[in-house]
Amino acid sequence: MNASEFQRARSPEAKRLREASILEAARALGREQGIRSITLTDIAAAVGMHKSALLRYFETREEIFLLLTAEGWQEWSQALTARLRADPDPGPAGVAQAFAATLAARGLFCDLLAHAPLNLERNVSLDVVRDFKLATLAARGPIVAAVRELLPALDEQHVGDLIATAVALAGALWQIATPPAEVAALYRSDPRLAHAVVEVEPRLARILTATITGMAERRAEPCA
Repeated sequence: MNASEFQRARSPEAKRLREASILEAARALGREQGIRSITLTDIAAAVGMHKSALLRYFETREEIFLLLTAEGWQEWSQALTARLRADPDPGPAGVAQAFAATLAARGLFCDLLAHAPLNLERNVSLDVVRDFKLATLAARGPIVAAVRELLPALDEQHVGDLIATAVALAGALWQIATPPAEVAALYRSDPRLAHAVVEVEPRLARILTATITGMAERRAEPCA
């Protein structure tokens, strides 16, 4: 569909379908290009509408990507908790690996995680921010429960800190691990730059293993 063929959605169901098509277009563009440079005009063109028409459905590009971030939280929560519960006794290293593997497998989600606090939450209405925060809170609940079943030495605050650490690191590491192609080639061409070549999953797993182990040991220390 091109912009001249676009027709405004008239019914609530048509509006819902049009919003879903806009989100899917943004999701596809994000996977292909990364979200940093994608504009409302790009998303509108992918759907086959003018930017002015798209603004009837979403106020800003940040609102679109924040909604995708909330969806990513829910999907990741389900995948992570399923993996954790599939192994009844993984220990700190197993829990860390589950976090690392499920995050590293979701490149777009990692990209969104990096941008959410930097800019996606800053050009939207307060209602949109509230809905996003409530969605992430709901997604965290099952993760907290699953981790505490496996690692009872960790209390709810510890697991909350673990989740916050995991998503912050995943977002940052994914940005480092996916530089422009010419920069990636530079890193691999010069042995002195080998430290700049980052693999998200193993590094994240190592850091989270140390984090969980430290939390558990600190929790187990007797009170003075």
